[in-house]
Amino acid sequence: MGKRIDYPFEIRPLSAEEGGGFLISYPDFSECLSDGETVEEALANGKDALKSTIAALKARDLPIPAPNSGGVASGKFVARVPKTIHARLATRAKAEGVSLNTLVVTFIAEGLGRKERHA
Repeated sequence: MGKRIDYPFEIRPLSAEEGGGFLISYPDFSECLSDGETVEEALANGKDALKSTIAALKARDLPIPAPNSGGVASGKFVARVPKTIHARLATRAKAEGVSLNTLVVTFIAEGLGRKERHA
């Protein structure tokens, strides 16, 4: 396992609706997130969160991803979309008699398939 400093991270500003400040995440650890009022505070809180995440994985004898490995894909992610898109997707799923999750996964798979055919 690399040192904490070896793990890449992403920082983005949080909107006023999200509470403001900055969010830090680590691509190698899907569940490791933190925030802060400033970039510096987010970095400091992120280092603490990363240390705690690694300690929790060790305590459970779970694998610790190597830096830049992209982590372990769980098959689950959360996406925020505009309310209008959410409403359109929900309406379409209901009309087709499928769950919203099934509809979205189908759209993603179709989009990936089209892209791969054109590559």
